[in-house]
Amino acid sequence: MLHYLPMLIDTHCHLDFKQFHSDRDEMIARARAAGVTEMIIPAVSLDNCAAVLALTKQYTGLYCAVGVHPNSTADWQPAHIDILRDYAQHPNVVAIGEIGVDYHWDKSPKTMQHQAFAAQMQLAHELDLPIIVHNREASVDCLRLMQASPLAGKDRPGVMHSFGADEETAVQAIALGFYLGFTGPITYKKATQTRAIAQNMPLDRILIETDAPYLSPVPYRGKRNEPAYVVRVAEQLANLHQIDVTEIGRITTRNARTLFKLIEGR
Repeated sequence: MLHYLPMLIDTHCHLDFKQFHSDRDEMIARARAAGVTEMIIPAVSLDNCAAVLALTKQYTGLYCAVGVHPNSTADWQPAHIDILRDYAQHPNVVAIGEIGVDYHWDKSPKTMQHQAFAAQMQLAHELDLPIIVHNREASVDCLRLMQASPLAGKDRPGVMHSFGADEETAVQAIALGFYLGFTGPITYKKATQTRAIAQNMPLDRILIETDAPYLSPVPYRGKRNEPAYVVRVAEQLANLHQIDVTEIGRITTRNARTLFKLIEGR
């Protein structure tokens, strides 16, 4: 039985994906019942920007980000920025993302990933929007590009989504002004390094996420993830910081509202 927590925000969930086509209404209702009042849906390509935006118009409390994921950048063109800029004019768009660098999968040349990431960070700066950063096995280059961008040192440059890198990367990201987002793996038995980082980082720089339908927390590991399960991430963070889980909910909700300029009760 999931505990009820008032005003939790799942800051990263792919609710437009096919895994939710059959029960999206019920899934969102379960999230509300678990205390998840708002959710942010990041795009992963130009092709699904319209879909994530459409969901924010269909359901209250949903926001989105528009951007091209590093694994979708093989055919990146500078003209794509103009398309993203048009999407980003909608008030339900609260970030540019999911963008970044991924060296785990060989789906796009590094040079293309870097060009797309740099251009989209420039767009975020132009529009005064934060970014949602995907970094997989690419911390050195990801940080280098972030440090070279006009977002470095801004008040709310963005979030390192589903953080799983080392502590030095976490420290450098926070020094640049970034938040760290934690997901289901923080509950996994072998994730001792990630838990240590989450414990050592300042609470005013932490967000909670699911990355649904992926990365389900214990005890749902191996099953489809969904926003209601972000409660388990909050519980793990509360244990690590030795504070009440309702306090973690309050802190991470405040952080999300600050970073993404979310208006309570919208």
